[in-house]
Amino acid sequence: MSVLDGGVRTAHMVASVLLGRPDEGLREAWPLLARSVATLPFGEVRNRLTAFLVHVAATSQTALQSHHTAVLGPERSRRFRLTCHSSDDAAEREGAMHRFEGAFRTAGFGLSGEEPADHLAAVCELSARGAVEPAVQLLREHRAALTALREELETEGSPYAHVVAAVQATLPPPGPRERRAVPCVARGRSTAR
Repeated sequence: MSVLDGGVRTAHMVASVLLGRPDEGLREAWPLLARSVATLPFGEVRNRLTAFLVHVAATSQTALQSHHTAVLGPERSRRFRLTCHSSDDAAEREGAMHRFEGAFRTAGFGLSGEEPADHLAAVCELSARGAVEPAVQLLREHRAALTALREELETEGSPYAHVVAAVQATLPPPGPRERRAVPCVARGRSTAR
């Protein structure tokens, strides 16, 4: 998928919804989400989002909510904040946070207040609302954070790893600068909790 492909926007919309609290609204939206995923080209994005949707369909509401709280609840949601993985330097993290907030302002969108601007669900929502290129740029800048988060979720056996992997798969291949950023992943793990 290219950044200009409508499939990226669709994939990010679905990811944003799937990262939200799994209430009855998710069950009601499931058919629409499944149809949206079915429009995506075959490949990693479609496969990963489908895997999570299958998990939702096969799991009780109580179990979904319990796992969501364990993975994304108040005590753990910081791990989905991409700036928390990026650097040990507070000034760098603050600068990165300003870039996230600026992307929302530039796109003319306010934040809902539920999630901070650097939360993966918020960045996916930014893309879903039409600001695909700025959202993808932010995700590219924090590719190492996405990798750290996905690996942590995979280690825990969390199906949310599928959602993060799907978002990663919407990004173009890393350039030389992004490849140099990968070593900060190890630091990110210690600061993400």
